Amino acid sequence: QVQLVESGGGLVQPGGSLRLSCAASGSIFRIVAMSWYRQAPGKERELVATSNAGGATNYADSVKGRFTISRDNAKNTVSLQMNSLTPEDTAVYYCNGRIYPRMDQTFGDYWGQGTQVNVSS
Repeated sequence: QVQLVESGGGLVQPGGSLRLSCAASGSIFRIVAMSWYRQAPGKERELVATSNAGGATNYADSVKGRFTISRDNAKNTVSLQMNSLTPEDTAVYYCNGRIYPRMDQTFGDYWGQGTQVNVSS
């Protein structure tokens, strides 16, 4: 079994910063990519940022220049540094890992439980 656990959400004023963290544990053979998604009330879940095994990153246009995704491959963790937050960033943020749990198994998409981020004055 693979588990992903997020931390770091909370309430922040517009213009402020938050850092989210996610740790993957359990049966992990190889991590292909780790990503952050978010889902705002009444909206579909959307990709925020991705970091693949080679170190390449990709961001949603709405967060480019404000958010930074980083990985620690040795610790199987991924973080999301969020700066210049606006009320439009309010959402539940989910960590996603595309992971091979065993060498003889195909990869699967694993999700954390989500962490709430509220940006409000």
